[in-house]
Amino acid sequence: MVHLSAGQVARLVDVPPGARPYYRALADAVRAHILDGQIPVHTRMPAERHLAETLRVSRTTVTAAYDLLRERGYLESRQGSGSWTALPDPATTGDNPWLATDDEGLLQLHPAAPPGPTALREAMLEAVEDAARYGMGNGYHPMGLPVLRERIAAHYTARGLATLPEQILVTTGAQHAIHCAMGLLVGPGDPVMVESPTYPHAIDAVRARGARIVPVGVSHAGWQVDLVAGAMRQSAARMAYLMPDFQNPTGALMDDATRAAIAGAARRNDTTLLVDETWAELALDEVPATAPMAAFDTDSRVITIGSVSKLWWGGLRIGWIRATTALARRLAQQRAAVDISSPVLEQLVVMRLFDRLEETRAERRRALRASRDALVLALREHLPEWTYTVPRGGGTLWVRLDEGGATSLAEAAVSHGVRLAPGPWFGVEGTLEGYLRLPYTQSPQILTEAVTRIAAARARGPVAGVRTPDTLIPLV
Repeated sequence: MVHLSAGQVARLVDVPPGARPYYRALADAVRAHILDGQIPVHTRMPAERHLAETLRVSRTTVTAAYDLLRERGYLESRQGSGSWTALPDPATTGDNPWLATDDEGLLQLHPAAPPGPTALREAMLEAVEDAARYGMGNGYHPMGLPVLRERIAAHYTARGLATLPEQILVTTGAQHAIHCAMGLLVGPGDPVMVESPTYPHAIDAVRARGARIVPVGVSHAGWQVDLVAGAMRQSAARMAYLMPDFQNPTGALMDDATRAAIAGAARRNDTTLLVDETWAELALDEVPATAPMAAFDTDSRVITIGSVSKLWWGGLRIGWIRATTALARRLAQQRAAVDISSPVLEQLVVMRLFDRLEETRAERRRALRASRDALVLALREHLPEWTYTVPRGGGTLWVRLDEGGATSLAEAAVSHGVRLAPGPWFGVEGTLEGYLRLPYTQSPQILTEAVTRIAAARARGPVAGVRTPDTLIPLV
């Protein structure tokens, strides 16, 4: 096994003395050199004491850096044998770029999550009053509270898709719904088609099942039916994960003709469609009316996922699955092994928020439209070389860079106080380096300031030894 001395590591990482917190900058620099191949995998690292003496920092600082590297999967240790470099398992590692353990004062442009609406507080207070009578039971509702399932089913019916409460399974957010569906219907080696770019946690769910990812391209202009149908046919895809409503991150909206054609292709190729409607309620401009994808389903192969995180609030971990009655029950039985049911109080809050659906939709439309327009205006002023199509709904702008890579820009932006979501987070096999996702779910003032800082970061470039923090909690 190759061994690096403390002096060699100190010369390689070159962490600025003023970096704060120093232990994180040290860990990020070591990780960067492992990924770049400058420090090979299975290289023995110097003892903590020796590295601390060489760097002239406390041993506690180096210990904290080594602990962070172990937590991320980039370092392995054994008592009496020292520590050596490693690469994490992408299906199980906690080194997930979506979650920061603290905000470190950065402007957070990596999640696309709006704050709670005006109606949230009142709905919470009413839900607390409602909860008293539910406390007389055991609190377990594997399918979800009947009153909430009725409201969700009625909302689908109002959209033109007749739905019974028995077809609804309440989940602990959309991400949980994705894992439930894939956990029941996808096995190791099964081909699963996903859009590229796509929601990163859908990729995580496919990998967690040991399934095979089949990417198919989508852009702001939408989906090409022949490519989608061809990918289904050639891969014999068991499942396809799609976001037809203001797709995350491109903002594309699928028209009814395309929905019908893709549903037909799924029927011919025996592919189950897992349709994520998380952004469906957030049209910001006048758009053509579209029917839910399941309205074009003639043989019960469309499973629909919904969530309250974008319309209402991400802190309410409530989502749902719409499927056949039989499949909804199978999914409830399957989820019980891990998560018996979703929180009663949060379900009651969501039920109350359904009473304020139009009010909240109007509030979201006003706020997101103002933020979107401010973001576009700031980009035109400070970064006119970047190209994008302004979406008519949703909450994200999918930007093509004129030069350089999104990952290096994200690293540079950290030193300017902004955390970004580079394109490769939304793709597979390191693709999409030329893109950046910019959400407009924060205030116009924050977005304008963030773009100013991003432009400064782009002009200056990365600071040596400073990397984008990686220890995260899932954000979307």
